[in-house]
Amino acid sequence: MSKEIQYADLIGVPFKNLGRDVKSGLDCYGLVVEIYRRCGKEIGEYYSDCSDKARINAILRREVATTKWRRIAEGETLPVPCLVALRFNSLPGVVNHTGVYIGNGRFIHTREKIGCCVDSITSIAWQKQIEGFYEFVG
Repeated sequence: MSKEIQYADLIGVPFKNLGRDVKSGLDCYGLVVEIYRRCGKEIGEYYSDCSDKARINAILRREVATTKWRRIAEGETLPVPCLVALRFNSLPGVVNHTGVYIGNGRFIHTREKIGCCVDSITSIAWQKQIEGFYEFVG
């Protein structure tokens, strides 16, 4: 079941390593937690320094392997919200960045020098970086 996500107030919120507060800043998973909270879902928490790519990959891969998340099959309609697993300047298969699909081909995420922003999942810049989409099933 898709729902409209209220996110306009998050655009421009600064990136903050380990950030979990909308007022002072969010890291990529902090933004995911906030979006899911706004949708009435508690997805769980973890903390990892944004530069520790190996730990981020291990955490995300372990979480995805549990029953909390279901990988969306290619060609399947993306639910809103769903987690976007990305590799940001890393090798294929390494997940070290997250965002949330918000519908209409767009996802919200945060970047160190930009802060929270919305991008297209079909842009050339992101198509090769997306490792998968995941629905939270609790």
